[in-house]
Amino acid sequence: MTAIAVLGSTNMDLVAYVPRAPGRGETVTGREFRTVPGGKGANQAVAAARAGGDVVMIGAVGTDEYGSRLRANLEHAGVDTDLLHTAAGPSGTAHIVVDDEGTNAIVVIPGANGTVTGLGPGENAAVAAADLLLLQLELPLSAVTEAARSARARGVRTILTPSPVQPLPSGLLDCVDLLVPNEHEAAALTGCEDPYAAARTLLLQVPQVVITLGRKGCLYAARGGEPVLFPAPEVTAVDTTGAGDTFVGTLAVALGEGRSVPEALAWASSAAALCVQKPGASTSMPYRSEIDAA
Repeated sequence: MTAIAVLGSTNMDLVAYVPRAPGRGETVTGREFRTVPGGKGANQAVAAARAGGDVVMIGAVGTDEYGSRLRANLEHAGVDTDLLHTAAGPSGTAHIVVDDEGTNAIVVIPGANGTVTGLGPGENAAVAAADLLLLQLELPLSAVTEAARSARARGVRTILTPSPVQPLPSGLLDCVDLLVPNEHEAAALTGCEDPYAAARTLLLQVPQVVITLGRKGCLYAARGGEPVLFPAPEVTAVDTTGAGDTFVGTLAVALGEGRSVPEALAWASSAAALCVQKPGASTSMPYRSEIDAA
């Protein structure tokens, strides 16, 4: 079983479903509202656990009702929460608008996530015991960088999802084995709108890149080779929230099991395709048996 440590955010997703997203200064009427456990870190942890990984979550929740629900959701998925600390104050929240095409816009309020500024002995031990470390950017950059350096010092493979996108210091990128941005994040990081050009530019900083392209699939690139496009399964999207995190969590399990890159990407793409056919983030993530049957 692949051992995976996830350092990342836990948020309660406050999701409004609307025919179309409002423009600036505009009010629209929605058809449904849901509260769904989420956060990029927690989503990746749940996705990896459901795909068969042995997962430990490192982060923080608040002392509010959301904190209890977020912890319980992770534990229900089989994620180890011993290093998910409780910080005084509110938990993180993500305010999400989902339109009829399944696309979304998100505002994240860090809450307790903002208290995670570094690693203690227990967190470093969890990183050292893992086969892979999953990182995102919804926690303070100091903690993300420290975890990446800890993993590099211990020979642990590190996957970074650069979201929400921001300038990335070389001290972090030097410790990343695989960078997984979406096409918008890749463009923001490189200034290149063309994913192929963006991938080549990113390879100057990290050894491997996967740029996710939504319904178009994903673009894989590694130093010494040309970028390769892997198509996505054709499905009708209901809600794309959490699809990228499902892809990353499942991909980590596949790579930890020693699958080839093409096989791992195909498996992760199948998981993401299953995810977008249901509403919500963590609630829509498939189990290993469902991915294998897809």
